[in-house]
Amino acid sequence: MVEQELDRLLSAAKKDARLKALLIETKQSENPVEDFCALCQSLGYNVTAGELFTVGMTANDAKLRSVNGGGVNGIDGWDDAYEQFFLTLEWTT
Repeated sequence: MVEQELDRLLSAAKKDARLKALLIETKQSENPVEDFCALCQSLGYNVTAGELFTVGMTANDAKLRSVNGGGVNGIDGWDDAYEQFFLTLEWTT
């Protein structure tokens, strides 16, 4: 699952400043998500753009279903695994 791959990648980046810098550098490209995924795959991590977007949507949808119609609004910010990954990465030393 992509969540496990992101956790594994985050753990590696915490220990390797060069890897962390390479990952952060992808945010400046013309196609940041595609370049991030390409870098991940070149390093042996199975991360694709489709999975990044699907994981957030799936979690948010499950949250909405769990309240039996009581929570009809999505939770902003909880559905973006890509952004969450980078927030965690950039705040990690």
